Amino acid sequence: MKADAEAQSHALAREDANEKRSFWKSRAMREAISWFWVILAFLFIEGGIVQARVIPSGSMEKTVLIGDHLIVSRVGYDVGVPFTPWHQTLWREPKRQQIIVFRAPLPEMGYPDFIKRTIGLPGDLLEVRRGIVYINNEALVEPYRMDPPSPGDNFGPVKIPAGDYFMMGDNRNNSYDSRFWGFVPRANIVGTPLLIYMSIDAPEEVWEPGHIEQRFATYLNALIHPHEVRWKRLFHTF
Repeated sequence: MKADAEAQSHALAREDANEKRSFWKSRAMREAISWFWVILAFLFIEGGIVQARVIPSGSMEKTVLIGDHLIVSRVGYDVGVPFTPWHQTLWREPKRQQIIVFRAPLPEMGYPDFIKRTIGLPGDLLEVRRGIVYINNEALVEPYRMDPPSPGDNFGPVKIPAGDYFMMGDNRNNSYDSRFWGFVPRANIVGTPLLIYMSIDAPEEVWEPGHIEQRFATYLNALIHPHEVRWKRLFHTF
């Protein structure tokens, strides 16, 4: 009788252990499937719908400030696989004076993402005379500029090739743009900004690549000192 009882006890223990293993295996499988869909959704959204960007320089002031955090729409412009160089150009084309995010044609800098305004379109004759932009010999009205035209700013004339764009910053005297490194191929265009979801007043170097600790400290400081957040800029649309 005692042996039977012990055997039954061991059988119950094994059955209980099997049930526990089955429970945890099932739970782990559900968690894995949940994370799979989360990652898949992230890749889909990041690769073809929207991306987040932070502004590290003042080249687009007063339109976009250092520390502005943007949601950028890729819809119709570009689709790709995040964290890989693969991407595919889509059907939408930038319009004149539209703000665009693009991969700068700068191999020596690792093709960084820039944000500038589309000034010249394919086929345009572009010239800068005494700080004033002329497109096909007609002066371009630019109410978004940071400063008035500078008499010493002269460039061109240049004919913009098919499939290329000429980008310039709104802070014209402090913008590293097409005047210095040339045209932007259509294949380099990522998308256009939709809105500012956060804006923090912090030094330029905080937002440059690689400064993770400084950036984390800046976010923590903004929580402790809310006046560092530019509240009036939040949810501003373009």
